[in-house]
Amino acid sequence: MNIETAEVQEILDSRGMPTVEVTLGTRVHTITASVPSGKSTGSKEALEKRDADGRGVSDVCRLLREEIFPVLLSREFTDQRALDTFLIELDGTKNKARLGANGMLAVSIAFAKLSAKEAGVPLWQHIAESETFTPSYPRLYMNVMNGGAHADFRLPFQEYIVVVGGKPREAYDRAKEVFKTLGDVIRAAVGEVPMGDEGGYSPQFSMLERPFEILNELIHGEDEMFLAIDAAATEFSEQGNYKMLGTTYTRAELVDTYLALIEKFSLRSIEDPFAEDDTEGFSNLLSCSPKDLIVVGDDLTVTNSEVLKEMISMHAGNALIVKPNQIGTLTEVYDTVRLAHTAGWKTIVSHRSGETEDSFIADLAVGVGAYGLKAGAPSQRVRAVKYERLLAIEQERTS
Repeated sequence: MNIETAEVQEILDSRGMPTVEVTLGTRVHTITASVPSGKSTGSKEALEKRDADGRGVSDVCRLLREEIFPVLLSREFTDQRALDTFLIELDGTKNKARLGANGMLAVSIAFAKLSAKEAGVPLWQHIAESETFTPSYPRLYMNVMNGGAHADFRLPFQEYIVVVGGKPREAYDRAKEVFKTLGDVIRAAVGEVPMGDEGGYSPQFSMLERPFEILNELIHGEDEMFLAIDAAATEFSEQGNYKMLGTTYTRAELVDTYLALIEKFSLRSIEDPFAEDDTEGFSNLLSCSPKDLIVVGDDLTVTNSEVLKEMISMHAGNALIVKPNQIGTLTEVYDTVRLAHTAGWKTIVSHRSGETEDSFIADLAVGVGAYGLKAGAPSQRVRAVKYERLLAIEQERTS
């Protein structure tokens, strides 16, 4: 594919933080890709490069214009792996520290979008066919209540999630109805309530079980619906223990707390239940929990195939979050997903707390056959566009 135009600009994400938007064009097609940023991040993530003041991305934009774009415009790249290999070699570091994972990923996604356009197929189909994945619809992991670092710790866990299976339009309608009803219930209980970074309600409850009681009531008896959380436990770990709502838990006590929640409520998926360096906590929970519990790594696995190999060998989970900006190129994302599926791990493609209106992750989730798509609450436009793209994909696949 011959790229004839390449441009980059700084835009703002949903938290008002600068991020990168890349536009690539051929003689026939022009596409744009933008990348999100995370607030609660794993220590092993690829580096999101920022300017000296810690906020801007002008240096990333400069590097794209001076080092990457001249090669894009002068060399023909045959496929995604060829493009991404060039980016990785040009960067020359283990964690994308020189060029920045944010700039590299924007180019990588833009190339994938442009390749699909040139091939005349939808993006999800291009991903599936070029990378030999079996496409399928993901379950919706809708984050309806926000806590932790995403909401000033008004709730102890970072995300309280309603998971809905089935065809995308039906699943989205059901999830939106739960979200609307949840808002009515919370406002009736506590009055007006603030919203978190990801568009979910963020009330302040003093009892650990209260959010689960409310959500369990809303989904009770519903087919293909269950509850999930992203505990983001690194955020409340303290010197080998864990502190929530004024109570300190040992690892064993936190395992027992999760098991009690699982037994009492429709909780079947727990992300980052322990700190990212507490692999024993992950494996202990997996070994003594019901067989259908999904123990998900995020900070634990950081969409990195080398890290994932180690976690698989340690039995430190059975699923992982897939966030492209944790690793920096799509080829590395695909390699990680392929490794996970081969090992029998589920994959959940996820947004970040600082999002843009780019809907790429919906195509990614369908294209790789992910178990779930986590895109936040529909109250924010940057979240809703991901679900709306999923509905459009459903039409593409059935027309």
